[in-house]
Amino acid sequence: MYIVMPRPTRQSPERGSARIRLLESARDIIREKGFAATSVDDLCKAAEVTKGAFFHNFGSKDALGVAVAEFWSETTSAFFADAPYHTPDDPLARVLAYVAFRKAIITGELKEFTCLAGTMVQEVFETAPDIRDACGRSIFGHTATLENDIEMARRERGITADWTAKSLAHHTQAVLQGGFVVAKAGNDPALARESLDHLERYIRHLFNVTEDDAHD
Repeated sequence: MYIVMPRPTRQSPERGSARIRLLESARDIIREKGFAATSVDDLCKAAEVTKGAFFHNFGSKDALGVAVAEFWSETTSAFFADAPYHTPDDPLARVLAYVAFRKAIITGELKEFTCLAGTMVQEVFETAPDIRDACGRSIFGHTATLENDIEMARRERGITADWTAKSLAHHTQAVLQGGFVVAKAGNDPALARESLDHLERYIRHLFNVTEDDAHD
């Protein structure tokens, strides 16, 4: 299990099939260079496979794009399912712990913590609808895992405002993805962490609590 969101890691050929090695290489290189700038040659070299093996497994670069978005979703789902923010008994504390966890894993180089699905969808949302939809399933699938805790927190604290658990879950992702873009623009991970500080303040405001209240 990765310490942070799956980071670029050199893999030896013995650690998986040609398909897995290509997916791991795509995950790492696309996060660094973007989808358009990542060539089939780049992927084959990093995975130490032939072009024949690439096209046997994926058929096209776009097919690889769909597959790597699905691979990203599978691997990050397992990572977040095991994360410590699920521990608190209070649902609002779990929501705030999620935000704190996302801030804590913004470490290292930009390519090590930014989102593969978010990176790809910004490039291909109009030109490659199959990849766009695969990225959407990854992003919205993750946000859905937050909805139950948010709804429980709403009910326990008597929140009747006209926002929904689903809309707040989507907003957390909007802040994260926007924070990644700003961090890239400024070449500074601290800009993404700063965005999450504001997200934490916003959530506390929505639930009318102070920092001490959330830990009672």
